[in-house]
Formats: sequence, C-alpha cells, structure tokens
Amino acid sequence: MKESILDVLLYLFEHYFSDDADLVRDSDSLRSGPLFDELGKAGFSPAEIHKAFEWLDALARQRPSTAAPRANGPVRVFFGPELDKLDVEARGFLLFLEQHGVLDADQRELVLDRAMALDQDQIDLDDLKWVVLMVLFNQPGSEAAYAWMETQIFEDEPEPVH
Repeated sequence: MKESILDVLLYLFEHYFSDDADLVRDSDSLRSGPLFDELGKAGFSPAEIHKAFEWLDALARQRPSTAAPRANGPVRVFFGPELDKLDVEARGFLLFLEQHGVLDADQRELVLDRAMALDQDQIDLDDLKWVVLMVLFNQPGSEAAYAWMETQIFEDEPEPVH
C-alpha cells in the first residue's frame, strides 16, 4: 500500500489536475465519490487520501500577494525543522528559483509551507520540484514559471533559465 501524501498528490496531479485547475480549488467535491474510490483502488489508504485533500485545501486557501516583487529582498535563512527536513540540494534549488525569478518571496514561503506540511522526514530535490510545480500551478499569473518548472521535471535535459 502506498503511504505518502506526496504519492497521492502526484497521482492526482498526473491524472487529473494537469488538465483541470479547478479541481485543485474545489477539492471538497473530490473527498467522496468515484475519485476517492479510484484512489483507494490505486492502493492509497483513506487516511492518506484525506491528508492529501487537506494539503490541497491549505494550498487553495493561499492567495498570491498583490505587492510588487522586491528587486533585492533579504536572503531567506532556514531554521531548525526546515534544515532537518530539506536537504542542502533542495534548499539551494529554492534559492536558485528565487534568484532567477521563477519564484518570488511569497511563493517561496508557500512552497516551504507546503513542503513542511508533507508527512515525510526528508524532502529531497525531486520531491521539492513537485511541490514547486503544484504551488505554481495554483498561482494565477505564474504560467511561464510553471511551464519552465514542468520542463525541469519532465525533460531529460532541463532548459536553462532565461
């Protein structure tokens, strides 16, 4: 049996959300019915399915900032639990994304919030990339960043940031 919130989220994202952004924003309708049953048949426990929907609800409640992005904002310092959960490569990748304009400071914080909400002891670079992709997918106006991030995940040779 698959026992990770991230596994459920990836299954949902790959099979449903990549085609319909409204599903992310309306996960209440997904909590029961055919999709819930399908997730159970795919090997996910009801507890993990519910946790994944709670994770999606928290993501959907986050609204993008209306403030203008800061050109030279402060450097983010990671603290205890973040240092424990995110490996060096994942933390470096977040810094890279922010420095190259893929994420702004508010989106970075949302990515960190959603990564910390996963029930995993460690978040490696691959897991973090998926969290970034899901956050960008849920952020209006982030289509270019989402497309770039999607390329980073699915292409054998990722394209550079322009």
